[in-house]
Amino acid sequence: MWREIPLVLGKDLRIEVRSRVLVNQVAPFTLLVIVLFGFALDADTTTLRSFSAGLFWVAVLLSALLAIQRAFAIESADGATAGLRLSGLSPSAIFLGKAAAIAVQLLVLELLLSAGIVVFYDAEIEAPLLFAAAAAAATLGIAAAGTLYGVLAAGLRVRETILPILLLPVLAPVLIAATRAFDDALGSAAVNGWAWTGLLVVFAVTYIVFGTLAYGVLLEET
Repeated sequence: MWREIPLVLGKDLRIEVRSRVLVNQVAPFTLLVIVLFGFALDADTTTLRSFSAGLFWVAVLLSALLAIQRAFAIESADGATAGLRLSGLSPSAIFLGKAAAIAVQLLVLELLLSAGIVVFYDAEIEAPLLFAAAAAAATLGIAAAGTLYGVLAAGLRVRETILPILLLPVLAPVLIAATRAFDDALGSAAVNGWAWTGLLVVFAVTYIVFGTLAYGVLLEET
């Protein structure tokens, strides 16, 4: 299984490089969200800094929905999903490879967003290690849950509208925990960011394990 994961990861990343969805659509959308939030709040620098953690993760979730929807839409249109079913690859490897590809894309977006909140919101990363750990744990959780619910929605005619309905309630705990951890990392609030990061790790591990076990059944239904 472990040798098959890089094959799926490489395939998905090559599709992304060729389609340029991340560069041409998702990344500009992400930065636009950050800028528009700043104008909409019409707040001073201190207020924007205090809201920066929450706005960061709202932007990440919206961008994740776009990236996940687009990834599965491309595969459905090109018949790649059927090819994966017939490839002989382990369903667990397919799940982990696809989740890893989504995680890589999200991490790239988060680097852009991090620069965005520093520039536009005057945020300061006071605890870089906590910042990186919380981002990594939250990203893995979002990618694992997104891959699982993405394949579930891919088999439905209304997949473009049903995915947010399925995924956003599931990711609400990630939004809350990641925001609180970032509040500590950015010095916006006196909270125990490592405790919240621990919750993110639990969420990520839960969905990685569940997805590894259930992905084969869901893939057969698409």
